[in-house]
Amino acid sequence: MEARGDLRSILPLIPVVLRGSALFWPPAAQEQLKALALGPDVSRVTSGDVLADALHDLRIALSLPALPARAAEGYALFFDDLLSRAHARDWFSDVLPRLARLLLRLPALLEDHYAAATAALGLRLLASQDAGVVLLGQELAAALLACALFCLFPTAGRGETRLPAINFDTLFAALTYNNSRPSQEHKVRCLAHYFERVTASTPTGFVSFERKVLRCGSVSGGITYPDSDAWMKSSVPLCPFRVISSGLIEDEEQEALEVDFANKYLGGGALSRGCVQEEIRFMINPELIVGMLFMASMGDNEAIEIVGAERFSQYMGYGSSFRFVGDYLDTKPLDAMGRRKTRIVAIDALDCPTKLQYETSGLLREVNKAFCGFVDGSKHQFYMKPFQDSNTMDNCSSASSDHSIGVSTGNWGCGAFGGNPEIKSMVQWLAASQAHRPFVNYYTFEDASLKRLEEVIQWITCHGWTVGELWHMIVEYSSQTLKGGTREGFLTWLLPKDGADSGVDYMCE
Repeated sequence: MEARGDLRSILPLIPVVLRGSALFWPPAAQEQLKALALGPDVSRVTSGDVLADALHDLRIALSLPALPARAAEGYALFFDDLLSRAHARDWFSDVLPRLARLLLRLPALLEDHYAAATAALGLRLLASQDAGVVLLGQELAAALLACALFCLFPTAGRGETRLPAINFDTLFAALTYNNSRPSQEHKVRCLAHYFERVTASTPTGFVSFERKVLRCGSVSGGITYPDSDAWMKSSVPLCPFRVISSGLIEDEEQEALEVDFANKYLGGGALSRGCVQEEIRFMINPELIVGMLFMASMGDNEAIEIVGAERFSQYMGYGSSFRFVGDYLDTKPLDAMGRRKTRIVAIDALDCPTKLQYETSGLLREVNKAFCGFVDGSKHQFYMKPFQDSNTMDNCSSASSDHSIGVSTGNWGCGAFGGNPEIKSMVQWLAASQAHRPFVNYYTFEDASLKRLEEVIQWITCHGWTVGELWHMIVEYSSQTLKGGTREGFLTWLLPKDGADSGVDYMCE
């Protein structure tokens, strides 16, 4: 096992050590975990304050820096003040010892993982531009998340490798800031509920994490990064597009790629003070957090797709109003690999793009980012032919005929990132169509700027536009906007004006 490159790449990122062909906890850490596993009569951990001391000692045993003082305050606050006394007693007498026993099994779980997984699927660092898949059992994922809860992952070198923080110290520290406490408390409640569930009944499925890369230049047997001319020439018809004014992406009933409005660092502020779309999804599907251990930040030509993450929590609200409201039983069926049929694709939009979102380079970056997220790499030959040959529509239509997985999305990059919802809706339609997805379900969240979206979709659809034709109009509108030729939104600009010439008349029958 010591010869495996995947294991060697992840060893600096995890708290266990390799000796010969076996993995171990360092002896001092193992003894402390054994004490925790025997319950409060032995460990004496009966409060959040004492738990913080135990985590501090564990970190010292692993030669890690001391637990930050504010994080220790956060653990004490949550378990001693925010949880009811009965709930806290259950944690210290039952949940915490079970988590310690799970952590004691981590070396064996990792050994079993590497014994069963090929190098192509093994747990490893997936650096930027390193396309690949990691497939993990849910029990191993739970053990890794328990490491994060106990703040046991090494932190040295993560910044240089462009990895996000993975330990929960900052999450608990944020409880101590009064202006974020209500939503922050409920983020932690979601995670506490997850640990209660997985220690009561061990999940047996699998979760995959894939880094997807659009290669620049000519690459044999792969999907490459299309330029503006390639998008202009695309002959692919636009796929069906459904406008949904209410509802949530995570409640999508059809089988679809569910878009995570991501930060370039997977998870964004999930483990700090963030509480918007991506962070909420990571709280209700906590196995997503595992990807933060080994997925480096995304480049402009990259996306991350996660399949199989189970949902454990119900919630209400958004941002400061976010609240955990109870248990969620995920009834999604499993695929042939034992993964739940929940497909989440993380794509990061341009941050505060202002004029850049109207420049061709900005438009190209966004459409290719979404395209990277939406493509199925195993069908690369069907994606690239329409860019290269305008007479291959018939050949490509067969690829989409057996595609049943659409795209469920919304106003990607339009909140804190400041993107234009009208442009972003069109860009995602282009990308999904070029990726031969059979439909887009678009959740507008009742955004006022999209009140004419359904009208525009119907107008474009009835005229039978292709990807190339819609791309041309987006580029033309953006050029006029930059030059001051129009101040209208794209949807109003595109539709024919009553009694006036339209910029799109030449495409109307």
